[in-house]
Amino acid sequence: MTAAALRDGWPADPIVAVTHPDPYPYYAQLVAEWPLYRDESLGLWVASSYAAVTAVMTDAACRVRPSSEPVPSAIAALPMADIFRHLVRMNDGAVHCPFKQAVTATLSSVDAMRLAAVAREQAATLAARHAPHHDRRGLTRFMFAFPVRVVARLLGVPDAHLDDVADGVQRYVGAVSPLADAAALAAGAQSARHLIDLFRHLLDDPQRMAGDALLAIVARQFTAAGHGMIEPIIANGIGFMTQAYEATAALTGSTLLALADHADARAAVQRDPALIDAAVAEVLLIDPPTHSTRRFLAHDAVVAGQAMRAGDTVLVLLAAAGRDPAANPDCDRFNILRQDRRILNFGAGVHACPADRLASRIASCAVAHLLGMGGDLGGLRDSLSYMPSVAVRAPLFGSDGKG
Repeated sequence: MTAAALRDGWPADPIVAVTHPDPYPYYAQLVAEWPLYRDESLGLWVASSYAAVTAVMTDAACRVRPSSEPVPSAIAALPMADIFRHLVRMNDGAVHCPFKQAVTATLSSVDAMRLAAVAREQAATLAARHAPHHDRRGLTRFMFAFPVRVVARLLGVPDAHLDDVADGVQRYVGAVSPLADAAALAAGAQSARHLIDLFRHLLDDPQRMAGDALLAIVARQFTAAGHGMIEPIIANGIGFMTQAYEATAALTGSTLLALADHADARAAVQRDPALIDAAVAEVLLIDPPTHSTRRFLAHDAVVAGQAMRAGDTVLVLLAAAGRDPAANPDCDRFNILRQDRRILNFGAGVHACPADRLASRIASCAVAHLLGMGGDLGGLRDSLSYMPSVAVRAPLFGSDGKG
């Protein structure tokens, strides 16, 4: 069965929906009529309802990578693979479990006051450089650079390297995208080598590693978990930045759009900036950054009541699941005072993202700074496009995108 292009003007399929101007009526139709179906034109299963998505993400048969391709073939022989293959979030079973605990412990160690101080420092630097309060292209550049620089500083990256690291993360992320061309792969390979060398140098600094930088903490946590090899420590340190890059930028931009569209919410946030956290949480439900992810069947299994075979792929529509009225009533209305949100954008089960609170706080800090500058949110949609992607819905403001 294929549930493509259910109405004129709707997305052609659930993959391209992520960059559609408004994919949510399409998602609602999938949730209501095709909560879990086989899309023969795409050659995969599609899970859209809250129940189906949760079932897939918590089923032990559903893995984060295909058994036959632990690293994407396009990058398997390139330096990006030296990062990708060691990422906790891209591994299952015996490799994943103890190191997921190490990553979680590291991220949980981030002090709120320290995060706020680093965020203010980086926001001021980027605001002076890009003038995001009146330059739409500058706003986009601010959104993408900010989370990487904040996480890099928390990791212990020196100020002198922040620009290079932010550029390197952008190129690495572009290279591991399914949309990467030969030029992107070449740029990503060079950046991966540079990032690995930099982090190896940081780990060789005894004074730095004795402190409270996140890279030092993750090194101690990995060693305590029984794995003191340097490669996974480097890879997961870099992974903190790569995970923050697109999704946190997207969350920031979508929150600005939501506040631009809803005068009542914008007025409430301006009266009480503490409500920015609630606005970000509501965006995670209503217009989230990550629209989909994938799971791969390691063996034959019945998943969410459907028989699947080893090697099958499931497209997991996180954005559709959040809009499922069975889980979140009145989910078409933007309501920053909503209680008991059931958010799946950070996943579920053993691969639930441990950086959920950190990412949300970084986005909140970005939004707070941008609103505090007094920039006009009016007309944001006039310069809006979406970053080419198969999974992340990242707003771009201005004519040249991130450029």
